[in-house]
Amino acid sequence: MTDTVLPLKGIIPPLVTPLLGRDEIDVDGTRRLVDHVIEGGVHGLFILGTSGEAPSLSHKTQQEFIQIACEQIQGRVPVLVGITDTSMTESIEFAKFSQSCGADAVVLATPYYFPMHQQDLKRYIEEMAAELPLPFLLYNMPSHTKVSYEIGTIESLMKLEKFIGVKDSSADMLYYNKLIELKSERENFTVLVGPEELMAQSVLMGGDGGISGGANLAPSLYVSLYEAAVTEDLREVHRLQHQVLRLSKSLYEVGAAPTGYLAGIKTALGFTGLCSDRLCEPLYEMPEERKQVIHQHMSDLGLFESMRTEGIASQGIKKKSNS
Repeated sequence: MTDTVLPLKGIIPPLVTPLLGRDEIDVDGTRRLVDHVIEGGVHGLFILGTSGEAPSLSHKTQQEFIQIACEQIQGRVPVLVGITDTSMTESIEFAKFSQSCGADAVVLATPYYFPMHQQDLKRYIEEMAAELPLPFLLYNMPSHTKVSYEIGTIESLMKLEKFIGVKDSSADMLYYNKLIELKSERENFTVLVGPEELMAQSVLMGGDGGISGGANLAPSLYVSLYEAAVTEDLREVHRLQHQVLRLSKSLYEVGAAPTGYLAGIKTALGFTGLCSDRLCEPLYEMPEERKQVIHQHMSDLGLFESMRTEGIASQGIKKKSNS
């Protein structure tokens, strides 16, 4: 990654992985989705993260998706590739493959099976960093991996030249504020937030942007919110934040499982015709009655109307009627 794209800033959607079947990529859907989000003004793409269902995909399918996505992106925006694995060897090889496809950086989740002391976690990252061909960010998501990158561990890793940032999905804003303090110690160091509901707040605190899942569907909305936060246009932040919260509640809270947000965003994308709504086992698509709830919510939000009148890459959310 060149200095011209450092530090990473803005809206970097965690691209969903369009599927037609088990270990079968929806190639046309992937191409449409990539173009859709880039034309919506996003500042980068994060592939094979949580929203990309990476832990459920075979290594073969993950590599196929990286190749297809990078070919379609064609260098238009920086590409981050998630690595969520318990094998250092596989992780390093995966990073090498990502580099060969044109990725700019990798994003390292903690190993997720064995409990780890922070000293061992620090050593693990140091040893891996020595062999990584790309810069890396750390991915803090303790709700999923059950292991957190503690602030002291991150601080001790700041000496590594290839370490360029953190994606924090903990939703702990005290923790996030400590990351912002660390950011001041390193030039071109990026701090990104995962939960999109916190993106504007995080930018106002001094953060660099968000890995916002809803930007798969409505990229321009999240880009506009980010830009309003950067310029500290608080009136516009309040207006657009309200829209993001409505989208989040309408799409992510319909599913019963904690992973309902994944089914929600894929169902919505399926209704737009961008890509298939299929999830990868062990996750399954919503029952038809819940899909229809999502469809109604999308209609209420004005998403279909916006896509028809403004083009599929430029959405706003219709104001809620007072009636």
